[in-house]
Amino acid sequence: MADDPVPQLGNKTPLQAAPTPAIDRMAARGLVGSVVNCPPPLPAGSETAILSIFGCDPRRYFTGRSPMEAAAAGITMQHGDAAFRCNLVSFEDGDMPWEEKRILSHSAGSIDGEAAVEAVAALMAEPRFARALEEAGIEIHRFPAFRQLAVQHHSDISGIRFTPPHDHLGERIGQYLPAGNERAEVFVRLMRLAHEILDHHPAAEKRRREGKLPANGVWFWAEGTALALPSFREQYGVDGAVISAVPLCHGIGVLRGLEMVEVAGATGELDTDFEAKLEAVWTKLQEYDFVCLHLEAPDECTHNGDLPGKLKAIEWLDSRLTGPLTERLEQAGLDYRALLLSDHKTLTATRGHGADPVPFLLYDSRKDTGRGGVYDEPSGESGPFIEDGSSLLDMLFHHPL
Repeated sequence: MADDPVPQLGNKTPLQAAPTPAIDRMAARGLVGSVVNCPPPLPAGSETAILSIFGCDPRRYFTGRSPMEAAAAGITMQHGDAAFRCNLVSFEDGDMPWEEKRILSHSAGSIDGEAAVEAVAALMAEPRFARALEEAGIEIHRFPAFRQLAVQHHSDISGIRFTPPHDHLGERIGQYLPAGNERAEVFVRLMRLAHEILDHHPAAEKRRREGKLPANGVWFWAEGTALALPSFREQYGVDGAVISAVPLCHGIGVLRGLEMVEVAGATGELDTDFEAKLEAVWTKLQEYDFVCLHLEAPDECTHNGDLPGKLKAIEWLDSRLTGPLTERLEQAGLDYRALLLSDHKTLTATRGHGADPVPFLLYDSRKDTGRGGVYDEPSGESGPFIEDGSSLLDMLFHHPL
């Protein structure tokens, strides 16, 4: 949800423009600062930022995004395996060479459910694609969402450059295809073949007739090898749960020994079931001392070029999650500490990620710092600067405000 100033908002950021009275009440009594969750030279994205937020320095533990998503799916990776995200995507229509086409959507228009399953099934049923996968030693694990996961056995990804599709929306794909050495061509071949198969498949044509972007391609990225993370309990002395619609968050939690909580109706989009997520948090707070709640909608709205949606997502984070949750805690007479932040910036100007510091809010219901102010980017910049985001949980558990 963190962003740079947006001209359409009078050079305010979405956090400044959206109404967030519940969060701002906490900010007035708590501590607001800024933090680096994506240390250079690592990529600016959730794969590094959420590792930081969960107390693991990504410079030490990051091997790639997909192995963490594999852990959430219960996929066991062996030594020598590499995992990849295999997004269903939308390329522009036209007779130009495939390499000259632009990528319109990193999520095939937020495809999910049966439509996503149908697109992947169409690929797997095509003998040429199935044979190419087998020759490459690749298995695709299917999910009812744009996020598909691939695992390559006996893999060597050294020297191959993979590029996140959401960072280059609206650009021609040629310069962003897997590259770096001859082993990259395996992935380019699969992506080209997938487009040939899917572009005029009945499922894609149906989405076009419905005014939706077609799932007419796949995109390999987020490569990584197997990893292990230290025990959360051993590090902080508590157990906990992770509530999210995003496999990456769940995977990091699983690798840290936290419970993965899946919520019916949690989509990772603006239509997610806020109330169901709130009830899940409340339930898990009866079992654990620590609960992590993740909301993906501000990020996805930004990638989709939906500024009104981003503003609404931030407003609902306040009015449908933060406000009701803090009210319940206070009515129950419970003391609590809270850490609220964006993992990384997602920029309205580019629809891609940014690595700049993001604001964080640390709050203790038992104390009033008397600092005043609100929660937004300028407030974060005027507060304490934390260079190592992996120290945030130490602050949450042990730092006096």
